[in-house]
Amino acid sequence: MKNERKDYIVVGAALFAMFFGAGNLIFPPALGMLSGDQWLSCILGFALTGVGLPILGVITIAKVGGSLKDFAGRVSPLFATVLGAVIVLAIGPLLAIPRTGATVFEIGISPLFPTIPPLAVSIVYFTITLFFVIKPSSIIDKIGKILTPILLLIVGLIIFKGVASPIGAPVPTGIKLAFSEGFVGGYQTMDALASVVLGGLILFGLKEKGYTDQKSLIKLTSKAGILAGSALLFIYGGLLFLGATGSGLLSAELTKTELIIELTNRVLGIYGQMGICLAVSVACLTTSIGLTAVVGNFFEELTKGKLSYRTIVIATTLFSIVMSVIGVEQIVKLSVPLLVLVYPVTIVLIALNLFGKHIKSDMVFKSMVVGTLFISVFDALGAMGINIEAMTSIISKLPFASAGFAWICPAILCGFVGHLIGKVSPNKEGTLENIPQV
Repeated sequence: MKNERKDYIVVGAALFAMFFGAGNLIFPPALGMLSGDQWLSCILGFALTGVGLPILGVITIAKVGGSLKDFAGRVSPLFATVLGAVIVLAIGPLLAIPRTGATVFEIGISPLFPTIPPLAVSIVYFTITLFFVIKPSSIIDKIGKILTPILLLIVGLIIFKGVASPIGAPVPTGIKLAFSEGFVGGYQTMDALASVVLGGLILFGLKEKGYTDQKSLIKLTSKAGILAGSALLFIYGGLLFLGATGSGLLSAELTKTELIIELTNRVLGIYGQMGICLAVSVACLTTSIGLTAVVGNFFEELTKGKLSYRTIVIATTLFSIVMSVIGVEQIVKLSVPLLVLVYPVTIVLIALNLFGKHIKSDMVFKSMVVGTLFISVFDALGAMGINIEAMTSIISKLPFASAGFAWICPAILCGFVGHLIGKVSPNKEGTLENIPQV
């Protein structure tokens, strides 16, 4: 017999665990340090992209059917494939997987064993990842289920003690756009990108529990999302506030990982620091294993078996060994152009799919994505230090450009044009059979 209350709580907890990666701990405190006494505006922006958007992404996937082809297929089958590949690479070997390795070294190993070189840690870490990915075992899942609650307990203690007895008072830092800093900072969690991949898993889990009609699936997914989002908001908000309380005490030169270690040490002492080192290390490992398996499955299906799962995961771990050695700060810097390019498109597609039943023409989807991409490409080039003066000058004059949202008005304008074209030219159904299920 189905128990809706129990089921959405279980699914909500699973969704929270999927989004709450140990690497995500490093961003809110850094934003808090940056925003100082404007931390509240910063957390509002961060909550939109770091919490709200991922939850909306999961709900959207439930509404459209559960796969990436359903999410992006109305733009075009080819676009859905390309977007899927870019997202999987971003949450895989290009950014997220190496970041777990770098985080383990900087938070889990270096503070306790400062003489161990990062390359040695990276080789051992990704060898363990590869072992469990090639030979799946329940051992690492069981360890993760034990240590993830320990990580949450430590983080909860840090937040409660840090709020009850702040280490200092938030001070003015000279930040001009705290909200937009938080909004764009939320991109770094990469959870909105992951949501369009993980949403299908949540949907499958609910179907396994006996829920088959779309209304029930959307209802339970929404409740589970609200539950998971509330927990994430508490943690992110608490950590960001803690970072803000250190804005007048700690050096702005601290790296993101050094900051979370220093905050933990000041709030809970050396034993708290040792505890978070252990818990973060195992939480990162379970994340690395899961993401590596996602990469292997996606590209094996995309290539129709021409690249085997084993070959892909070996290549992923080898590449991640090299990438992780450059450190968390450098990986974060490298990620900015890609996230600035992909996130606005993801936001637009989530919004369009939420109201998809009321949008009759696929031209609206196509035109809004094109308009968004046009601006995002130049924003990404700018993030890489490549400025095309004529376009940069034009884009800077667009509404919301100063806050980093120059793509909004072009997307809306192009969507209106697409709506008019759709009225003149009836929509043609495309074929989506060749899009890999994600």
